[in-house]
Amino acid sequence: VRARLIKLAGKRVNTEGVLVIDAHRYRTQAQNRADARTRLIALIRHALVEPKTRRKTKPTRGAHERRLKNKKRRAEIKKLRRGEF
Repeated sequence: VRARLIKLAGKRVNTEGVLVIDAHRYRTQAQNRADARTRLIALIRHALVEPKTRRKTKPTRGAHERRLKNKKRRAEIKKLRRGEF
């Protein structure tokens, strides 16, 4: 979770490994601190969710054939455009 949090935080983590959240949305310090805490909580909750592992998939035979058929059609159209002058 810590590694995901550091990756999500990006440039907000300094060289010492400290996460710095800059909050100056509101006029008062108390409101800004509360805002920073809520943003930190949201970031941690986001890091807690483990991403799904990606599984490799192959295109279906039909999709493969359709792609090749389309390519042949496009090649034929371009071939017909080539006129001799």
